[in-house]
Amino acid sequence: MSDLPRKAVTRTAKLAALPLGFAGRATWGLGKRIGGKSAEIVARELQQRTAEQLFKVLGELKGGAMKFGQALSVFESALPEEVAGPYRAALTKLQDAAPPMPTRTVHSVLAEQLGADWTELFVEFEDKPSAAASIGQVHRAVWHDGREVAVKVQYPGAGEALLSDLTQLGRFARILGPLIPGMDIKPLIAELRDRVSEELDYGLEAQAQAAHAEEFAGDPDVLVPAVVHQCEQVLVTEWIDGVPLSEVITGGTQEQRDRAGQLLARFLFSGPARTGLLHADPHPGNFRLLPDEKSGWRLGVLDFGTVDRLPGGLPQPIGDSLRMTLDGDAESVYELLCEEGFVKESIDLEPDAVLDYLLPIIEPAEVDEFTFTRGWMRSQAARIADPRSPAHQLGRQLNLPPAYLLIHRVTLSTIGVLCQLGATVRLRDELEEWLPGFVPEEELEGEELGEEVSAAEA
Repeated sequence: MSDLPRKAVTRTAKLAALPLGFAGRATWGLGKRIGGKSAEIVARELQQRTAEQLFKVLGELKGGAMKFGQALSVFESALPEEVAGPYRAALTKLQDAAPPMPTRTVHSVLAEQLGADWTELFVEFEDKPSAAASIGQVHRAVWHDGREVAVKVQYPGAGEALLSDLTQLGRFARILGPLIPGMDIKPLIAELRDRVSEELDYGLEAQAQAAHAEEFAGDPDVLVPAVVHQCEQVLVTEWIDGVPLSEVITGGTQEQRDRAGQLLARFLFSGPARTGLLHADPHPGNFRLLPDEKSGWRLGVLDFGTVDRLPGGLPQPIGDSLRMTLDGDAESVYELLCEEGFVKESIDLEPDAVLDYLLPIIEPAEVDEFTFTRGWMRSQAARIADPRSPAHQLGRQLNLPPAYLLIHRVTLSTIGVLCQLGATVRLRDELEEWLPGFVPEEELEGEELGEEVSAAEA
């Protein structure tokens, strides 16, 4: 297998071939239509062929190309079933696999980073990688103190590759957009670019992972492996076994799916409240389902290269607006959205129309438990993507403030994974427990007073 293609001209040529391929297939599609096939069938075939080429190229290139592919893969649930089915396997494969770099390259990076005698730090070291991702790959090993560890080695030239890919992909955003109905690709690529420097910094990643490992130590629901050693291009953490979430998606039992979904939602909302950090890369390759004697299953969480720093937890306006939307208080919701910058001063909208736009999206929070399905996700995507629908027209007038951009992407991605799992989740329980503002302050004060009285009586 060849090394990570680093020359800008090589990578650019591969990515530049994508829109040319799209154009060629469009010409082929026109010929098919003239030949008598319906436009709908031809469009479906075009989309399938386009996706197959896209994910093949992204997987080969790694870097920013593969990072973009991973970000897209969690939105697979939004695609029509007849389109998603044929290449779902390719999407899932992108979530935690990529062509490995040669052993000689791995050894040279380890020698440069850990010293010429790096082999003495390990009792065992497996040259074959156990996982490969967008900027590095992971090797299983045994540390000199006997602990099983995961050794994450950064691809040489990963930084340049990331920036080059995302710049090139940004030019094709309009062409790539139709792959995911209802999603604007350009801001996604811009936001991924903004996070490049953080993800390349293994020092920042080690700090974020150590903070989570300390906070969740002994937690019955979530396991975060501890950091063992870190330097510029190598990160060593404790090894965890378990079933990758991508395997639960493709072949897990309903019990596994429901448990994984519940714990994923719990981690999304509890993480910022407990650590002041939001894990911002929720694709299935970063999670494991671990057997546990007491709770049945625990969620193992990996890869803290991308986090959002939220010292006060998730912003309270999110909880306030969700609660007021569920209460049907259109005027208050609209006023809050204006205050937070979701509605620009130059735009004037009907509060009731905004409420009608939001209600279907927050349907999972209305009930005690909700089953996330690909069908539900597709209906939401279609509602917002259809240029003729009021939801589409209103959505184009709303604004997403920069402070909420990453939170929005993480929430959408997590919902995408829940739909892939087909999980039944008590989402409302997690919102009430962890999301500031979702439960009115007077109710919280009443609960605290009741607990104090019960304690005094006891």
